[in-house]
Amino acid sequence: MRLPSMSQPFLLAPIAECPPGPPGAQVRLAVLGARGVGKSAMIVRFLTKRFIGDYEPNTGNLYSRLVHLDGDHVAVQIQDTPGCIQVQEDCVQVPDSLSRCVKWAEGFLLVYSITDYSSYQSVQPLHQHIRKVHPDARTPIIIVGNKADLLHARQVQAKEGLQLADDLGSLFLEISTSEDSQGVCDVFQYLCKEVSKLQHAGSTDRRRSSIIPRPKSPNMQDLKRRFKQALSSKVK
Repeated sequence: MRLPSMSQPFLLAPIAECPPGPPGAQVRLAVLGARGVGKSAMIVRFLTKRFIGDYEPNTGNLYSRLVHLDGDHVAVQIQDTPGCIQVQEDCVQVPDSLSRCVKWAEGFLLVYSITDYSSYQSVQPLHQHIRKVHPDARTPIIIVGNKADLLHARQVQAKEGLQLADDLGSLFLEISTSEDSQGVCDVFQYLCKEVSKLQHAGSTDRRRSSIIPRPKSPNMQDLKRRFKQALSSKVK
Protein backbone atom coordinates (compact mmCIF):
# COMPACT_ATOMS: atom_id res chain seq x y z
CA MET A 1 0.00 0.00 0.00
CA ARG A 2 1.76 3.16 -1.13
CA LEU A 3 1.34 6.64 0.24
CA PRO A 4 -0.91 8.71 -2.04
CA SER A 5 0.98 11.50 -3.79
CA MET A 6 0.34 15.05 -2.62
CA SER A 7 -0.85 17.30 -5.42
CA GLN A 8 -1.11 20.45 -3.31
CA PRO A 9 2.04 22.35 -2.28
CA PHE A 10 2.98 22.19 1.37
CA LEU A 11 3.19 25.53 3.17
CA LEU A 12 5.13 25.76 6.39
CA ALA A 13 4.22 28.48 8.87
CA PRO A 14 6.90 30.34 10.84
CA ILE A 15 8.24 28.01 13.50
CA ALA A 16 6.72 29.39 16.66
CA GLU A 17 6.09 27.44 19.81
CA CYS A 18 2.50 26.31 19.91
CA PRO A 19 0.62 27.70 22.93
CA PRO A 20 -1.01 25.06 25.12
CA GLY A 21 -4.61 24.41 24.21
CA PRO A 22 -7.52 22.29 25.37
CA PRO A 23 -7.32 18.49 25.02
CA GLY A 24 -7.80 17.44 21.42
CA ALA A 25 -6.69 20.83 20.08
CA GLN A 26 -3.35 19.41 18.96
CA VAL A 27 -2.39 16.73 16.48
CA ARG A 28 -0.09 14.44 18.44
CA LEU A 29 2.45 12.42 16.45
CA ALA A 30 5.26 10.07 17.44
CA VAL A 31 8.25 9.05 15.35
CA LEU A 32 9.63 5.64 16.34
CA GLY A 33 12.42 3.44 15.13
CA ALA A 34 15.85 2.05 15.90
CA ARG A 35 18.89 4.19 16.64
CA GLY A 36 20.41 6.06 13.72
CA VAL A 37 17.58 5.73 11.21
CA GLY A 38 17.16 9.51 10.89
CA LYS A 39 14.12 10.25 13.08
CA SER A 40 15.40 13.60 14.36
CA ALA A 41 16.58 14.66 10.91
CA MET A 42 13.14 13.90 9.47
CA ILE A 43 11.35 15.99 12.10
CA VAL A 44 13.69 18.97 11.69
CA ARG A 45 13.43 18.68 7.91
CA PHE A 46 9.63 18.86 8.16
CA LEU A 47 9.60 21.80 10.56
CA THR A 48 12.38 23.90 9.02
CA LYS A 49 13.02 22.40 5.55
CA ARG A 50 16.68 22.24 6.59
CA PHE A 51 18.72 19.06 6.70
CA ILE A 52 21.11 18.45 9.57
CA GLY A 53 23.11 15.26 9.14
CA ASP A 54 24.56 14.67 12.59
CA TYR A 55 22.68 14.54 15.88
CA GLU A 56 23.61 13.59 19.38
CA PRO A 57 21.59 10.56 20.52
CA ASN A 58 18.45 12.14 21.93
CA THR A 59 16.52 11.23 25.05
CA GLY A 60 13.17 12.11 23.52
CA ASN A 61 12.46 15.65 22.37
CA LEU A 62 8.95 17.06 22.01
CA TYR A 63 8.42 19.60 19.25
CA SER A 64 5.33 21.78 19.49
CA ARG A 65 4.75 23.93 16.44
CA LEU A 66 2.10 25.69 14.37
CA VAL A 67 2.05 24.61 10.75
CA HIS A 68 -0.04 25.80 7.83
CA LEU A 69 -1.98 22.86 6.45
CA ASP A 70 -4.68 23.02 3.78
CA GLY A 71 -5.39 26.66 4.48
CA ASP A 72 -5.62 26.28 8.26
CA HIS A 73 -3.17 26.66 11.09
CA VAL A 74 -2.78 23.35 12.86
CA ALA A 75 -1.09 22.82 16.21
CA VAL A 76 1.20 19.82 15.77
CA GLN A 77 3.12 18.10 18.54
CA ILE A 78 5.80 15.63 17.42
CA GLN A 79 7.52 13.33 19.88
CA ASP A 80 11.00 12.27 18.86
CA THR A 81 12.02 9.02 20.53
CA PRO A 82 15.39 7.52 21.37
CA GLY A 83 16.44 4.38 19.56
CA CYS A 84 16.67 2.29 22.72
CA ILE A 85 14.40 -0.59 21.74
CA GLN A 86 15.65 -4.15 21.69
CA VAL A 87 14.26 -6.88 19.44
CA GLN A 88 14.57 -10.52 20.45
CA GLU A 89 12.84 -13.19 18.38
CA ASP A 90 10.34 -10.72 16.90
CA CYS A 91 9.54 -9.44 20.39
CA VAL A 92 10.39 -5.82 21.10
CA GLN A 93 11.50 -4.67 24.54
CA VAL A 94 9.88 -1.24 24.93
CA PRO A 95 10.96 1.02 27.81
CA ASP A 96 8.20 2.52 29.96
CA SER A 97 8.95 6.01 28.63
CA LEU A 98 8.39 4.80 25.08
CA SER A 99 5.16 3.03 26.06
CA ARG A 100 3.86 6.27 27.56
CA CYS A 101 4.71 8.03 24.31
CA VAL A 102 2.78 5.41 22.31
CA LYS A 103 -0.22 5.84 24.59
CA TRP A 104 -0.04 9.64 24.22
CA ALA A 105 0.26 9.84 20.44
CA GLU A 106 -2.57 9.68 17.88
CA GLY A 107 -0.54 8.98 14.74
CA PHE A 108 2.75 7.19 14.14
CA LEU A 109 5.71 7.08 11.80
CA LEU A 110 7.71 3.87 12.01
CA VAL A 111 11.09 4.59 10.46
CA TYR A 112 13.85 2.24 9.38
CA SER A 113 17.00 2.80 7.35
CA ILE A 114 17.33 0.99 4.03
CA THR A 115 21.02 0.56 4.94
CA ASP A 116 20.32 -1.28 8.22
CA TYR A 117 18.37 -4.52 8.04
CA SER A 118 18.07 -4.80 11.83
CA SER A 119 16.21 -1.47 11.91
CA TYR A 120 13.77 -2.92 9.38
CA GLN A 121 13.24 -5.96 11.61
CA SER A 122 12.20 -3.71 14.51
CA VAL A 123 9.24 -2.26 12.59
CA GLN A 124 6.83 -5.18 12.91
CA PRO A 125 7.23 -5.60 16.71
CA LEU A 126 6.80 -1.86 17.15
CA HIS A 127 3.67 -1.96 15.00
CA GLN A 128 2.28 -4.80 17.12
CA HIS A 129 2.98 -2.83 20.30
CA ILE A 130 1.13 0.18 18.93
CA ARG A 131 -1.88 -1.96 18.02
CA LYS A 132 -1.97 -3.37 21.54
CA VAL A 133 -2.15 0.12 22.96
CA HIS A 134 -4.45 1.44 20.20
CA PRO A 135 -6.69 -1.47 19.11
CA ASP A 136 -8.68 0.83 16.85
CA ALA A 137 -7.50 -0.08 13.35
CA ARG A 138 -8.19 3.49 12.25
CA THR A 139 -5.19 4.79 14.21
CA PRO A 140 -2.87 5.86 11.38
CA ILE A 141 0.56 4.24 11.13
CA ILE A 142 2.94 4.95 8.23
CA ILE A 143 6.07 2.87 7.59
CA VAL A 144 8.97 4.90 6.21
CA GLY A 145 12.17 3.58 4.66
CA ASN A 146 14.68 6.40 5.09
CA LYS A 147 18.07 7.11 3.47
CA ALA A 148 16.85 6.11 0.02
CA ASP A 149 19.74 8.07 -1.50
CA LEU A 150 22.29 5.54 -0.16
CA LEU A 151 21.56 2.91 -2.80
CA HIS A 152 25.11 1.60 -2.73
CA ALA A 153 24.65 0.57 0.91
CA ARG A 154 21.09 -0.76 0.59
CA GLN A 155 20.26 -3.79 2.76
CA VAL A 156 16.45 -3.58 2.56
CA GLN A 157 14.78 -3.69 -0.84
CA ALA A 158 11.81 -1.46 -1.56
CA LYS A 159 9.63 -4.50 -2.24
CA GLU A 160 10.39 -5.76 1.28
CA GLY A 161 9.17 -2.51 2.82
CA LEU A 162 6.07 -2.54 0.64
CA GLN A 163 5.32 -6.18 1.48
CA LEU A 164 5.69 -5.52 5.21
CA ALA A 165 3.36 -2.52 5.01
CA ASP A 166 0.78 -4.57 3.09
CA ASP A 167 0.98 -7.37 5.66
CA LEU A 168 0.46 -4.90 8.50
CA GLY A 169 -2.25 -2.90 6.72
CA SER A 170 -0.21 0.31 6.79
CA LEU A 171 0.96 2.84 4.25
CA PHE A 172 4.56 2.79 3.00
CA LEU A 173 7.00 5.31 1.56
CA GLU A 174 10.71 5.36 0.84
CA ILE A 175 12.31 8.77 1.23
CA SER A 176 15.66 10.48 1.40
CA THR A 177 15.57 13.04 4.20
CA SER A 178 18.80 14.60 2.97
CA GLU A 179 17.70 15.04 -0.66
CA ASP A 180 13.88 15.05 -0.71
CA SER A 181 12.36 17.75 1.48
CA GLN A 182 9.00 17.41 -0.28
CA GLY A 183 8.81 13.68 0.42
CA VAL A 184 9.35 14.30 4.12
CA CYS A 185 6.72 17.03 4.15
CA ASP A 186 4.27 14.81 2.27
CA VAL A 187 4.47 11.99 4.80
CA PHE A 188 3.97 14.30 7.80
CA GLN A 189 1.23 16.21 6.01
CA TYR A 190 -0.65 13.03 5.20
CA LEU A 191 -0.34 11.76 8.79
CA CYS A 192 -1.66 15.07 10.14
CA LYS A 193 -4.66 14.80 7.84
CA GLU A 194 -5.42 11.25 8.92
CA VAL A 195 -5.24 12.15 12.62
CA SER A 196 -7.49 15.18 12.05
CA LYS A 197 -10.06 12.96 10.31
CA LEU A 198 -10.00 10.57 13.24
CA GLN A 199 -10.44 13.40 15.73
CA HIS A 200 -13.45 14.77 13.84
CA ALA A 201 -14.98 11.30 13.55
CA GLY A 202 -14.52 10.77 17.29
CA SER A 203 -16.15 14.08 18.19
CA THR A 204 -19.09 13.27 15.88
CA ASP A 205 -19.53 9.86 17.54
CA ARG A 206 -19.49 11.49 21.00
CA ARG A 207 -22.13 14.03 19.97
CA ARG A 208 -24.36 11.29 18.62
CA SER A 209 -24.03 9.19 21.76
CA SER A 210 -24.87 12.20 23.95
CA ILE A 211 -28.22 12.79 22.24
CA ILE A 212 -31.07 11.51 24.45
CA PRO A 213 -33.87 9.97 22.37
CA ARG A 214 -37.05 12.03 22.61
CA PRO A 215 -39.81 10.09 24.33
CA LYS A 216 -42.68 9.12 22.10
CA SER A 217 -45.84 11.17 22.41
CA PRO A 218 -48.68 9.25 24.05
CA ASN A 219 -51.32 7.84 21.75
CA MET A 220 -54.40 9.99 22.51
CA GLN A 221 -56.84 7.49 21.05
CA ASP A 222 -55.42 4.77 23.28
CA LEU A 223 -55.71 7.05 26.34
CA LYS A 224 -59.38 7.83 25.53
CA ARG A 225 -60.15 4.14 25.13
CA ARG A 226 -58.58 3.29 28.48
CA PHE A 227 -60.42 6.19 30.13
CA LYS A 228 -63.79 4.95 28.80
CA GLN A 229 -63.01 1.43 30.01
CA ALA A 230 -62.22 2.77 33.47
CA LEU A 231 -65.51 4.75 33.60
CA SER A 232 -67.61 1.81 32.43
CA SER A 233 -66.09 -0.49 35.06
CA LYS A 234 -66.99 2.06 37.80
CA VAL A 235 -70.59 2.30 36.58
CA LYS A 236 -70.96 -1.46 36.82
